[in-house]
Amino acid sequence: MTDHCPACGAEGLERFYEVERVPVHSCRLVSTREEARSFPTGELRLGLCRTCGFVTNVAHDASLQDYSVSYEETQAFSPHFRVFLQELAERWVERYELRGKRVLEIGSGKGEFLLLLHELGIGEGIGIDPGFAPERVEERPGLRFIRDLYSERYAHLRADAIVCRHTLEHIAPVAEFMRLVRSTAGDAPVLFELPDVLRVLREGAFWDLYYEHVSYFSPGSLARLFRRVGLEPLLLELDYDDQYILIEARAGGGEPLPLEEEPEAMAEAVAEFRRAYDTRVAEWRERLRSARRPVIWGAGSKGVAFLTTIGAGGGIELAVDVNPYKQDRWLAGSGVRVVAPERLREYRPDLVVAMNPVYLAEIGQALSELAVDVPLAAV
Repeated sequence: MTDHCPACGAEGLERFYEVERVPVHSCRLVSTREEARSFPTGELRLGLCRTCGFVTNVAHDASLQDYSVSYEETQAFSPHFRVFLQELAERWVERYELRGKRVLEIGSGKGEFLLLLHELGIGEGIGIDPGFAPERVEERPGLRFIRDLYSERYAHLRADAIVCRHTLEHIAPVAEFMRLVRSTAGDAPVLFELPDVLRVLREGAFWDLYYEHVSYFSPGSLARLFRRVGLEPLLLELDYDDQYILIEARAGGGEPLPLEEEPEAMAEAVAEFRRAYDTRVAEWRERLRSARRPVIWGAGSKGVAFLTTIGAGGGIELAVDVNPYKQDRWLAGSGVRVVAPERLREYRPDLVVAMNPVYLAEIGQALSELAVDVPLAAV
C-alpha cells in the first residue's frame, strides 16, 4: 500500500473509504453466472492527499488487471452520449484547427472518438488502447490503432494534438504518466476528459467508486498536476451534466482558473461523503427490498459498483443495457444477468433504477416504446 501521493509526492494520505472484495474489472464481459460470482477481487481503500486534493486507492494492485481481454467500456450505443461525443469532437477540431492535422489519442477504446475526429477532417489519427477491437472499426486511410498500453515506447509519436479521454483515472503513477505526455506533446495542445470526484463525494455517489478507477481528480487537483509537470491549463470546465472534467492545456505555467477549488474543499467533500454514505446505502437497500422485481439500467462500472456495495445484488436479477456486446452476459461479482431492453416486456419489472440520471429521458422513452409502465428512479 502506498502512503505517498502519486500526484504531488506528499506523505500521509488520509483514508476515508474502504470496501473489500471489489471486482477488479467492472467492464469485462463474463460468460457465465458462476464465472461472474467467482470473479477476481481486490480492496478499495481510498486515501485523500490534503496537500493537493488528489484521491487514490492506496490498495490498488495493477497486476490483477488486464484491459486486453473482453473489455467493453463503450457508451456509444446511447443516442444521448453520441450527441455529447459529436459536440465535443466538433469543439476541439474547431478550437485547435485540427483539420488536416495529426491527432494522437491515448486510451482510444473502441475508436469511436478518433473516428469522429476523422469524419470532421483531421488528416491522420493514431489511437493507442489495449482493449481495441479491430473487427469493430472500419479501416480508413489515415487512421491507425495500436493495441497496447501507452508507454515510453510511444514517446516518439508526435502529433498536432494529444487527446486522452477517461484514461487518467485508470493510471496509478499519474505524475509519471503526465510527464511522459508532456514530453511527447511538445507545443501541441493536450485535451483530457475524466470524471469529477468532487461531485461524487458531495452527492455520496458510492456507485462511482470502483477498482478500475485508482486515481480520482477534482478540477483543482487536476489543474495542479498539469502545472506540476509543465502544462498550462488553458480551459477547465465541467460537462455532461457536470459529471466530467474537461481540461485543455499547452506547455507553460499560468495562474489558477475560476473552476479550481482549494485542497480544503476536497477535505470538506470527503467529510460530506462520510456523513452521507451509510444513509444512502441503507436507503437503496430498503427501496430494493420493497420491490418485487427491480432491475437496473446500465450494466457498466456504476452498476457493478452499486450492486457490489449494497450486497448480493440487492435482490436484482437483471441489468438492462443497450450495448449488444454486453447482453446475455453477467456482471462481475453479483452475477446479475445483462439483457436487452426488449426483455422487460416479459419480465415486467416493478422498478427500474437508472445508473446514471443523465439517461433518464432516454430510458423513459425506451420504456414507453416498449409499453412497460413502471416507476423509473435514478441513483
